[in-house]
Amino acid sequence: MTLRALLLSLSVVAGGHAAALTVAGSADGAGPDARIAGFVVSAYGQPIQELVSVPITGGRFSLEIPTTVPPARTQTTLTPRNVTWPGVIDPVTVSAPVQSAELKFFVYRDTNANGHRDETEPMREAPPTSGPASLFVTWVSSDVTVTASKGYSATLVRGWNAFLVEVGRAVAVRPFGDDQVLRVRVGR
Repeated sequence: MTLRALLLSLSVVAGGHAAALTVAGSADGAGPDARIAGFVVSAYGQPIQELVSVPITGGRFSLEIPTTVPPARTQTTLTPRNVTWPGVIDPVTVSAPVQSAELKFFVYRDTNANGHRDETEPMREAPPTSGPASLFVTWVSSDVTVTASKGYSATLVRGWNAFLVEVGRAVAVRPFGDDQVLRVRVGR
């Protein structure tokens, strides 16, 4: 194999990986020892494993979602029957069979200041929003397009993907960019 062919092969492989994803914004009502965390959740939305967390400082946070593959126990095969994402209403189509995992955000008080959640530290789901749209973060094992009624259409690339989903008469799905600031309501 020539050097040029090797470099071309490497650039194609590298191009398949998603870049790191940063989720930043403000958190209303967070206490001094509050942390925001991204948990990989079950197919039913129950938190399984903390993937990333940071302290909320001065009412602000910035999380960098790792590019790592989520644990196998959190992955499910994505089919038209099990897409329970925000804004998805039947009929649903999935362009290819892929593995997927979902990341949800939770806030908890890190009472012992050890930098991660312990079983004794209660947490609350804290979905980030941008205006009327909610942030949705999912991982897929390869490229796939998911479509559903009311205009829902999301094209995902292998790795972690983030979208802002606004549900109304139609469903607007737009890619989330690192420059978009989010808001999380922590108060009860």
